[in-house]
Amino acid sequence: MTKEEFNKVATHPLQTWEWGEFREKWGNEVVRLSFGQIMFHRIPFTSYKIGTFEKGPAPTRTMLDELRTLGKEKNLIFIKLEPNQQRTNELTKLMRNNSCVRGKTLFTPTTFWIDLTKSEEELLASFHSKTRYNIRLAQRKGVTVEEDNSDQAFEKYLSLMTETVSRQGFYAHNKRYHQLMWEALKNKIAHLIVAKYRGEIIASWILFAYDGVLYYPYGASSSNPNHYRLMPSALLMWEAIRFGKKLGLKTFDLWGREEGKGFTKFKEGYNPKVIEFLGTWDLVINLPLYLIYRVFETTRWFILRLKSNFVKPTF
Repeated sequence: MTKEEFNKVATHPLQTWEWGEFREKWGNEVVRLSFGQIMFHRIPFTSYKIGTFEKGPAPTRTMLDELRTLGKEKNLIFIKLEPNQQRTNELTKLMRNNSCVRGKTLFTPTTFWIDLTKSEEELLASFHSKTRYNIRLAQRKGVTVEEDNSDQAFEKYLSLMTETVSRQGFYAHNKRYHQLMWEALKNKIAHLIVAKYRGEIIASWILFAYDGVLYYPYGASSSNPNHYRLMPSALLMWEAIRFGKKLGLKTFDLWGREEGKGFTKFKEGYNPKVIEFLGTWDLVINLPLYLIYRVFETTRWFILRLKSNFVKPTF
């Protein structure tokens, strides 16, 4: 299957040929099938691997059978599936009846969607009043937003991401991961939009545009409190919406939702619709080793959470 043929099947950026090329450079083995691509992750000090099938199409019995066969051929313990498909009782039943069990999530099981087919006036009117105020405040203070895919703007994005990780204390992929991703996707799928104040970039987002949908996977901002008071992120979101409309896209996927988190409260100000996905499922290939893996996985995450109390994450 050629790149062009494969991308006609892909309905999400993480299922595109370009994303697969990026993950190969990152070190993953990638296998492309008629319905999508699967990434392999080797388990250190063993001959075993796990597979991940992220944001693929709605699962079918035939698909699961083909994945199970692939898993046996490639010495996989299991394949983690997170379909880009809304949850239904029928699909949940299909997964449970085909050796799939609920697994640890890679992406949040719910997200937010904004309808880009609405007019700007309709969208603005639907926002929370505080959100509209913050957008206008940023505009009054002289913050501007533009697309800037230059090397200099991307280097500034990396710098701002370093600040953001240090400030907020979350774990993020490192600089090399972002650099490889950007090189593979820029000017095709990925776009960098920046908020500037007096000529300086103070906030920066990477957006994905693919198959009628705009996505907001990565964002970074300055830790300078004077910059924060300018509300650049509020204006960035509004300009991202306008950017998606100009591209003729239909939906803006805000890439995740977690109750009580600050980024979730920020997104809620734009009156998005909550979307529930089918969720995370592990297609078990080797049951004894899978049970052992789950014990080690639970222990590993406990140690990481404990470590985060004493060691700040770095980018």
